[in-house]
Amino acid sequence: MVKEIKQYEVYWISLDPTQGSEMAKTRPCVIVSPNEMNQFLKTLIIIPITSTIKTYPWRMQFKISGKQGSIAPDQIKVVDRARIGSKIGALSKAEVLELKDVLQRMLID
Repeated sequence: MVKEIKQYEVYWISLDPTQGSEMAKTRPCVIVSPNEMNQFLKTLIIIPITSTIKTYPWRMQFKISGKQGSIAPDQIKVVDRARIGSKIGALSKAEVLELKDVLQRMLID
C-alpha cells in the first residue's frame, strides 16, 4: 500500500547524492506537488528547508519542531518516494498562502 502524502506536509527527505550547489543530506522538506499527483505518481515535488537563514526575497522564514528555518523555493526538486522518511508536520494556512505567493512571484511574475 502506498503511503498517503499530502500537499504542504513536511517530511524528512534524503537528498543525497547531490551535485554542486544542490542542498544535501537528510533534511525537512515541504511537499508541494498536488494531492492528485501524490496519489498516483512515484515521485513528489518538494522544497527543502534549511537552518541557514538568508534574506533572499524567494526564501520564507519558517518554524518547524521549535527550530527556525527557511523554506528554499530556489531549490525545488522532484524526488522518488523511496527518499521519504517520517512526517514532521504541515504548514499552517497562513504559511501555505505565503509560500504560494513566493512561488508565484518567483516562477510566474
